Amino acid sequence: MTDLFSKIKAVTELDGIAGYEHKVRDYLRGKITPLVDDVETDGLGGIFGIKKSTADNAPRVMVAAHMDEVGFMVSDIKADGTFRVVGIGGWNPLVVSSQRFTLYTRDMRAIPVISGSVPPHFLRGANGGASLPKVEDIVFDGGFADKAEAESYGVRPGDIIVPQSETILTANGKNVISKAWDNRYGVLMVTELLENLKNEQLGNTLIAGANVQEEVGLRGAHVSTTKFDPEIFLAVDCSPAGDVYSDQGKVGDGTLIRFYDPGHVMLKDMRDFLLTTAEEAGIKYQYYCAKGGTDAGAAHLKNGGVPSTTIGVCARYIHSHQTLYAMDDFLQAQAYLQAIVKKLDRSTVDLIKNY
Repeated sequence: MTDLFSKIKAVTELDGIAGYEHKVRDYLRGKITPLVDDVETDGLGGIFGIKKSTADNAPRVMVAAHMDEVGFMVSDIKADGTFRVVGIGGWNPLVVSSQRFTLYTRDMRAIPVISGSVPPHFLRGANGGASLPKVEDIVFDGGFADKAEAESYGVRPGDIIVPQSETILTANGKNVISKAWDNRYGVLMVTELLENLKNEQLGNTLIAGANVQEEVGLRGAHVSTTKFDPEIFLAVDCSPAGDVYSDQGKVGDGTLIRFYDPGHVMLKDMRDFLLTTAEEAGIKYQYYCAKGGTDAGAAHLKNGGVPSTTIGVCARYIHSHQTLYAMDDFLQAQAYLQAIVKKLDRSTVDLIKNY
């Protein structure tokens, strides 16, 4: 087991959906506190370490992951003891059925549950085919006899349900299969960045940490960007790979130059800076036109406008129990992020903002 895989396993096997990021926040606090001058949280629970600069008029550079993964919340307990849920984050209903989950009660008791499915035997009246279910119609089952028994174990509406999945290596040792690489990738990027820069004197004041509630509408980024008021915002997030669908984003082809998504268009001077930095540092990268958004989409609109981008990797089958991704892509993205942060002094930031 490599050191990198051990770190990936530790962060991806943590459980935490939007509004319930406390386990991830505690992990992050423990890792970053020895590496920074101050640790601050915002009012929603985002956490950031601040590494101060001694340079005159140092720009404020923010590197932000997000702590939350996709999951569910109990909306109703039925008379038969099964549950119905609402999705917390985006789910394809086709990947939900017949999977194992962990339900956390109010007192954080962990209860094993499964998502139901309809056996083909019961579908014969519909010619053996199944229609696409709605998430709110999928049965979640903890094996309770009835509603009273479920409640006796502490189950209540509002309890959270998180995918249960072990993090493993693929046979060739190059790739990882796990849940939650979106966005424990970012959490690990932040801790590795701060560890590698702990003895560096930077030309910027670095604000590095993670937001809450990205998966439900980039909510934490609005709060943290307003609070910390950076001049440059760098989201670190994972995007869906399209390689098995003959689309952009190939696992193993390096970090992403994410030049467009529906909520964010990369500024010309930011693009020039990123490409020049990647080429000078010998970073393996690929162009990526995204169909979804990251916290950069919220951050760039705050405080009069903040030049932003996303330093990311791609992974297959995200927002499911089993995501597949390359460890080398992480290493390329980490080297890239370090090169970017080291270059962001006052003169470089002013060039990026030279409109």
